Amino acid sequence: MSSVAVIDYGMGNLHSIAKALQHAAPEVDVQVSSDPDVILNADRVVFPGVGAIRDCMRALNDSGLSTVIQRVAKTKPLLGICLGMQALLTDSEENGGTACLDILPGHVRHFPELLKDSDGNSLKIPHMGWNQVHQQPHPIWENIPQDSRFYFVHSYYAQVDDVSVLAATANYPDAFACALARDNVFAVQFHPEKSQAVGLQLLKNFLHWDGHV
Repeated sequence: MSSVAVIDYGMGNLHSIAKALQHAAPEVDVQVSSDPDVILNADRVVFPGVGAIRDCMRALNDSGLSTVIQRVAKTKPLLGICLGMQALLTDSEENGGTACLDILPGHVRHFPELLKDSDGNSLKIPHMGWNQVHQQPHPIWENIPQDSRFYFVHSYYAQVDDVSVLAATANYPDAFACALARDNVFAVQFHPEKSQAVGLQLLKNFLHWDGHV
């Protein structure tokens, strides 16, 4: 039986993501853990997160899990979700500037104030709710129609240094990176566990992905 470890570092709705993973692939052993050995021995790893990046990075660094995630990123399929995606980047401007894991080249920016759509209507921050996701070719998108809607909740977004890591964009109102990929690492800004059928399909694809593009 293949296994997936959901990293528990004290931040994130771990019950929700674990339940969604089990539903997406009942044959996979889902383990929620903060134990480095469990994480490193799993076939795949999910790195979720909600909240502030400063608290996230402090928890990861204090527990030693930052080093574990950097090792995972070199060895096996890794899925970052929401704050977990942002933490994989170089740094974030949140909390006055926070160094991140620097696994993917890019920076986390706050959405500009006073955003307006094409009709002049004000857009709220955080960006919350369903939005279309425009994919770039990748095995994780298998059987997910182009421009499917996924569920977002975030005030910060990824700005990539290298467009080759861009796996999908969404508009709010301009295009921003909502999925990133490099080698065996895939990361999404939205919440697949809250995105109904297409979210479960994405998790299923990850749980059967060998880490090759």
